[in-house]
Amino acid sequence: MDKRGLLFQDNSFDTYEFRIVLNSIFVAVTAGFWTASNLLFRRTTRTSARLEALRNPLLRQRRDPVLSAARMNAMSTLVEKAAPALSRALEPKSESEQSLLRVRLANAGFSRPNAVRNFLAIKSLCLGLGVLAGFSWMSMRSGWANNGWMLPVVVGSVLFYAPEVILAIIRSGRQEKIFLQLPDALDLLVVCVEAGLGLDQGMRRVAEEMSQGAPEVCEELSTANMQLQMGKPRREVLHDFGVRTGVDDVKGLAAILIQADRFGSSIGQALRVHSETMRVKRRQLAEEKAQQTAVKMIFPLVLFIFPGIFVVLVGPAALQLMNNLIE
Repeated sequence: MDKRGLLFQDNSFDTYEFRIVLNSIFVAVTAGFWTASNLLFRRTTRTSARLEALRNPLLRQRRDPVLSAARMNAMSTLVEKAAPALSRALEPKSESEQSLLRVRLANAGFSRPNAVRNFLAIKSLCLGLGVLAGFSWMSMRSGWANNGWMLPVVVGSVLFYAPEVILAIIRSGRQEKIFLQLPDALDLLVVCVEAGLGLDQGMRRVAEEMSQGAPEVCEELSTANMQLQMGKPRREVLHDFGVRTGVDDVKGLAAILIQADRFGSSIGQALRVHSETMRVKRRQLAEEKAQQTAVKMIFPLVLFIFPGIFVVLVGPAALQLMNNLIE
């Protein structure tokens, strides 16, 4: 009786410790993801909020964009100060590597000056949280025996590369949205240009009118328009516009506009031709996906539908055969 009581107490103690470790891991991971979201998506100062409102016409239509963008607390400030220390170990060694990472972040929509530093800080933070979670789990379940040290390495590696996977998914989704939204934006830009507006005024008008239907394209057009207002050469602005999006059709559009501006040809005609080309390409892409549907349906048919049909057709005969054998 005493042994059973001691065993019950030991199991209860192990369960209590196990719950404490799980709660600690949950709190640590939640704090890490909250920190990551603050690093990437937070507006830090009132000045940056006003600049963002000037850059993006969508924020001007809101009642108080400065107040909503300038909300911050002491923890956010601490995280912002800790970002340089967290990212120092992962900083690219060459300028070309840093430039490639900056372009990838810009393709995903993170074009702020501190985006590279914050992204590297997030990777370091995920690595630390993964190693901590692995050590906590290992100490509770298996200890240091039986190659238990592999668990922190595996968990840390998975969480270390998780931001890269998430960045690739966000980048791919944003580029697809820009590809699908651009023809409609170009049609409206053609109307603005043929109505007598210049390219700068047309881009601003498109960004204001299509803010709800095409937010990604409008954001890029607002950025390009802001750069033009600051006195940057149009050729560089259009080139940066194509590089920032990472979409081949946008790069082609930038090249067409640069040539039209250089040789003095009609911008409206060039935009109309490019818009029609993109519509044809979008239609062909939709037809290609529709033709691939039959091939993709083979695996669900084989895995789910055919077994059910086999059971319905062969099941009664199998039952009848079993009854005959038993009798």
